[in-house]
Amino acid sequence: MRSDYFSLKGLSSAISALAVSAQIGAAEPQHGIAMYGDPQLPPDFVSLPYANPDAPTGGRIVTGEVGGFDSLNPHIPKGSVPWQLRFLAYESLMGRNYDEPFALYGLLAESIEVGPDRDWAEFVLREEARFSDGSSVTVEDVMWSYETLGTVGHPRYHGMWDKIASVEQTGERSIRFTFSEEDRELALLVGMRPILQKAQWEGKDFAESGVTEIPISSAEYVIDDFEPGRFVSLRRNPDYWGKDVPFMRGQGNLDEIRMEFFGDGTAMFEAFKAGVLNSNREFNADDWDNRYDFPAIDSGDVVKSVLPHERPSGITGFVMNTRNEAFSDWRVRDAMLHAFNFEFINETMTGSKQPRITSYYSNSVLGMRDGPAEGRVRELLEPFADELLPGALDGYELPVSDGTERNRANIRQAIALMEEAGYTITDGQMMTPEGEPFTFEIVLSQGSAENEAIIDLFTQSLERMGISPTVTTIDSAQYKERTNNYDFDMTYYRRGLSLSPGNEQMLYWGCDGVEAPGTRNWMGMCSPAAEAMIDTILNSRSREEFLAATRALDRVLTTGRYVIPIYQWNISRVAHVKELKYPEELPIYGDWIGWQPDVWWWEEE
Repeated sequence: MRSDYFSLKGLSSAISALAVSAQIGAAEPQHGIAMYGDPQLPPDFVSLPYANPDAPTGGRIVTGEVGGFDSLNPHIPKGSVPWQLRFLAYESLMGRNYDEPFALYGLLAESIEVGPDRDWAEFVLREEARFSDGSSVTVEDVMWSYETLGTVGHPRYHGMWDKIASVEQTGERSIRFTFSEEDRELALLVGMRPILQKAQWEGKDFAESGVTEIPISSAEYVIDDFEPGRFVSLRRNPDYWGKDVPFMRGQGNLDEIRMEFFGDGTAMFEAFKAGVLNSNREFNADDWDNRYDFPAIDSGDVVKSVLPHERPSGITGFVMNTRNEAFSDWRVRDAMLHAFNFEFINETMTGSKQPRITSYYSNSVLGMRDGPAEGRVRELLEPFADELLPGALDGYELPVSDGTERNRANIRQAIALMEEAGYTITDGQMMTPEGEPFTFEIVLSQGSAENEAIIDLFTQSLERMGISPTVTTIDSAQYKERTNNYDFDMTYYRRGLSLSPGNEQMLYWGCDGVEAPGTRNWMGMCSPAAEAMIDTILNSRSREEFLAATRALDRVLTTGRYVIPIYQWNISRVAHVKELKYPEELPIYGDWIGWQPDVWWWEEE
C-alpha cells in the first residue's frame, strides 16, 4: 500500500499507520451519508427515486441564456462562464439526492467512512472511474483538485479548504480528510467538490484559463463544440464509465445538451417560438398565460408543464450595498422598501399573479414565523438584542401599499424614515445630512427587459421623494466584474436556498465577504448574530435545533433590510417540445439542479 502525505497551511498531516488502522476500526464504510440520521436510500438502491432507470437515450435539449461567455472554466473567478458547466461537465466523489433535504450517495467514490464526531471523512474511489480521455481517476487527482480549488480556485471553494487540517492517501484508492474544527456538514461538503484531471493542467495557469482549454473530466457529458458568446454544445460520452453506477442510472439520457446565448429575453423567446430552442423556463405568470399562444402550442408540439416544489423561496430582488454610504443606514434601506410599490408593480408586470417573497426562507418549513420570536428561536437571538434591527425579536412584515400608483402612505413613511436618518427635502430634492443631493447608482445587466421595467417603475416612485438615481446597463462581462468587486449601490440579486443550509451561508452572509472579492455577500453585511446562527446550524445535533437556528437566521437577514424582494416562484413553469419527457415523480426540490436535463429523456410519439 502506498501512502502519500502533504501538509496544509503548515499543519502536519503525518499520521502513523497504527493510528490510522485503529481509527478505521472504529468506523464503517457506508454507501451514503445524510446531514441528520441515515440516508433514505438503501445500499442496494437501483436509481434515484425521481430518475427513470429504463429511460431511452438519444435526442437533444436546446435551452437559451441571456448574455454571453468568455470562459469554459467555472472554477475560477476570472471570466464569464455558462453556469451549467459547473454541474454538467464535472463529477464529484458523491452525488446529491434532491428528494432529501441533504443526503449524498457514492459517485466517483464507492463508499464514505466518517469518525464518531465527523471530524474526518474517508472515501474509496471506484476502480472503474475514468476521465473522458480514458485515464483513471486517482487519489492524486483528488488531492490536486482540492488543493488547487482551495487556493487559486473560485472563493466559494476557499472556506472549506481552510477547515481541512490534513489530506492523506490511506490506500491505493482511498483518501482521508481530517477537519480542523467542529463542523458536521464538512463530511458531506468534502464529497461534493469537482474532481479535475491533474495532468491536463501541468505547466498551465489554472487561474488564468479561458476558452483555450476544453476541460477533461469524468462526467457523462463532454464539450463537443462552442463559439464564445454564442453557444456551447455538450455531447454524451458513449464510453462514459459510470452508466451502471446506481446514482447515475436514468441520468444523462440525452445525446446533446446545447446552450444558445442571446442579447435579451425577447430575442430568446422568439428563438423558442421559432424552434431554435426546444425548452424554455418562464418566470412571469402573466406571460405564461398570455404569450404562449403560438402555433406549436396549439398543435401540441410544445407542451406547458407546471412543476411544484417544497424548497425555500430564496431571495430575489434588488440588493443594497451597505459598503457604500448611500445604504449604510438601515433607515435609508427601510425607506427604499417603503418606496418600492410592489403591489402596483406586481399588477403591472404579472397581473398580480405572482406572490411576493416574504423572507429568505419563505415557502418552506425553514421560514421565520409570523409575530414575535418565541421559544428556542428567541433564546438564540436574545444575546444579540442590542445589535438586531427592529422586528427581529418583536415581529416584522414587509411594507404593503394600497396598490395605487401614488402609494401615498408608504411614500410618507419613506420620507419620515429618511428624515429620521438626517435627510431633508430642499426645493423638491432629497439632501444628505452633509447637504449634498442624495443619489445612487442602480447597475443592471443587459438583456433583462423585466428588471429594467421594474426599476423604471421604482425610480418613478423615488422621484416623488426627490430622489433621482442613475440607472446603468452594461454587458455581462462588465456586470460580472463590477459585482465581483461590489462596484454598485444597488443591483439585481438572486440567491437560491436549499432545505439544508450549511457552510455556503457564510459565503453568502459572512463578515469575510465585506472585503473579499467574489463572494455572494453583495450587500456587504457583517452581523455577529447571523454568523452565530450559521454556526448553530452547522453544529446542530437535532432537527429541532437546526430548524430554530435557520428560522432565527431568516429573521436576522429579513429585518436587515438588505434586499427589496420581488416575486417568488413556488412553482416552475417549463415549456418544451413533446418529445422531451421527465419522470412523473418529482423530487422535493422540484425543478432544481440535477433535474433538467439530468433525468429527462427523448421519446418520439
